[in-house]
Amino acid sequence: MGAGNSADAVIAVRVTPRAARDAIGSWRGGRLDIRTAAPPVDGRANDALCRLLAEALGVAPSRVRVIRGTGGREKAVRVLGVPASEALRRLGHPDTA
Repeated sequence: MGAGNSADAVIAVRVTPRAARDAIGSWRGGRLDIRTAAPPVDGRANDALCRLLAEALGVAPSRVRVIRGTGGREKAVRVLGVPASEALRRLGHPDTA
């Protein structure tokens, strides 16, 4: 979690693919738990993750990219043009309440 560029947020997430439904869960250990119904095949879970975060943050899906952990559950996601503090607030991080 943090920002590479002051205008870009980097968010640590833990993804659970093949869930019953897409959902953004709670923050645990500095990571946001996210469930997606998409399988972890051909990047479909990563695509679903980016779409889900984009919707929650109110940005275009093209502005959300997995930058680390593309093949695993633990990932880092960059959100272009959204400061880290604003992204964390929109996603309900406990330190921003």
